[in-house]
Amino acid sequence: MSALDWLVITVYLVGTLTLGVLFSRRGARSFADFFVGGRALPWWLAGTSMAATTFSVDTPLYVTGVVARRGVAGNWEWWAFAITHVLMIYLFARLWRRSNVVTDVELTELRYGGRPAALLRGVRAFIFAVPINCIGMGYAMLAMRKVIEALALWDALPLDLPGEPRLWIVFGISALVLVYAGLAGLWGVVATDFIQFCLALVGALLVAGFALPDVGGIAGLKSALLESGLGERLDFMPWSSAAQLSMTTFLAYVGIQWWAFRNTDGGGQFIQRFIACKTEGDAARAAWLFNILHYVIRTWPWIIVALVALVLYPGLADPEIGYIQLMTDYLPAGLLGLVVASFLAAFMSTVSTQINWGASYVVNDLYVRWLRPLASDDERIWIGRLASLVVVGLAATAAFFAQDIGTVFRFMIAIGTGPGAVLILRWFWWRVNAWAELAAMLAGMLIALVSYLPALGAIDFGVRLAITAFGSLAIWLPAMLLTPAESKATLENFYRRTRPGGPGWRRQRTATGLEPLQDLGADSLSALFGIVMLFALMFGLGWLALGMLSKALAALAVAIGAGAGLRRVAAARRRPSGDQLSFRS
Repeated sequence: MSALDWLVITVYLVGTLTLGVLFSRRGARSFADFFVGGRALPWWLAGTSMAATTFSVDTPLYVTGVVARRGVAGNWEWWAFAITHVLMIYLFARLWRRSNVVTDVELTELRYGGRPAALLRGVRAFIFAVPINCIGMGYAMLAMRKVIEALALWDALPLDLPGEPRLWIVFGISALVLVYAGLAGLWGVVATDFIQFCLALVGALLVAGFALPDVGGIAGLKSALLESGLGERLDFMPWSSAAQLSMTTFLAYVGIQWWAFRNTDGGGQFIQRFIACKTEGDAARAAWLFNILHYVIRTWPWIIVALVALVLYPGLADPEIGYIQLMTDYLPAGLLGLVVASFLAAFMSTVSTQINWGASYVVNDLYVRWLRPLASDDERIWIGRLASLVVVGLAATAAFFAQDIGTVFRFMIAIGTGPGAVLILRWFWWRVNAWAELAAMLAGMLIALVSYLPALGAIDFGVRLAITAFGSLAIWLPAMLLTPAESKATLENFYRRTRPGGPGWRRQRTATGLEPLQDLGADSLSALFGIVMLFALMFGLGWLALGMLSKALAALAVAIGAGAGLRRVAAARRRPSGDQLSFRS
């Protein structure tokens, strides 16, 4: 690291903290401003913020490790969530914005009633704000710790602090994020997210651009992989017998994970952005922008860098470090500092979001709900800042002890599997009750934890997902059928607020005299076309980047066809009722 590199990093940090201070007044005006941006976010800012949140410093390191161990096809571990995220556009984004809640957990007492709903809200708020959120922030901090250790940044500082350097590294990272996330609230987070996303993407492109020529460009990269017996690492699908991703696990990703995971109807941070958008249409547009940025644009710089690292550093004990090794070996002074700043940007965008999101649960769904219902806005904001401090302290503890990013990521998927089907059904079927959701969440988490017991030995990850998903189903379905349905008043109130489509609300539609604001049939068809189009665009760009022109053109044709299907569904909605192609359920 040269003096120029340190200057670039310093300018970035000062600029970020300055933005936090500038937005501090807007964030502190009210509770709604601090946690949902006064419900005034434009769609492009909300969508970019969602993409920045999912792009942390751990992500390029994680992808590098995945490609080294299981090839390009190993990315189905996170590609499978594209199914969920497209469904989010058409089925859930508008419903969430219409609900007008502050947190997704608050919806439980709108959808359900009585003590079971209150219990569910409290349990979900605690689990998401503390263990889930802290582990999530912890592995982002772990990745940042790895970057600092690999680049020897800590050794370059004129500091002589007692104890283990790793502890001080994590402490310094935590303090930095707390300062600006605690000051500005959601507006400060999303405003800096926009800058951080652009910087982080530029950083990934720079690493790819400088390292790729040393292996002879794309053609040389492919030849080197074939010569070293690693040609199957280029496969996008795990068809070959040499594939490092088992077919069982792949089928679990695409057949189970998208409907069984706890974020099937959006996920906390995304829902926070939907709720903060100006309109329902803005929420849907933000979701589409996120999908394009996250899957189509950002995937391939990471994967190309990972393939280059696999060729140049085949014997790394920790393949996740290959990304950092390329940075130090190939980037000139100044640009190395810029890419390190991009790592800081990616890290801060994710962790600041999680801090604000976790604090919103503590304040809205625990403190205000159970202790101080009449707390003033100022009191709520200060409790939120105190909660941020506690949550970051717990996350730093997780970062201190953890070692492997990919392992933690898969663990998070496992313990979050189970409640997804209930979260989908609660929007479209009146019979789902609070006991079903509570049983699904706790059963899934418990089954996943038991599957990690050493006495059970090694379990294929796909098998683990299947056991967790269907084991949870075997518990929550009887729990729902053996407990009473929600009251007529609760169900009708929820229907009035959100107006979902489908046959599951026929009774409430008749009782209230209100037609649904959602055409579930058309939205489901749109989601199907959207999934095909998104994967076709993603694969098409990947094949184009890897010089596979014929496959890229075929993918483009599929994307155009799916896009035409989307246009036809949209046109059918706009026709006069007499000529309309009806999708109404």
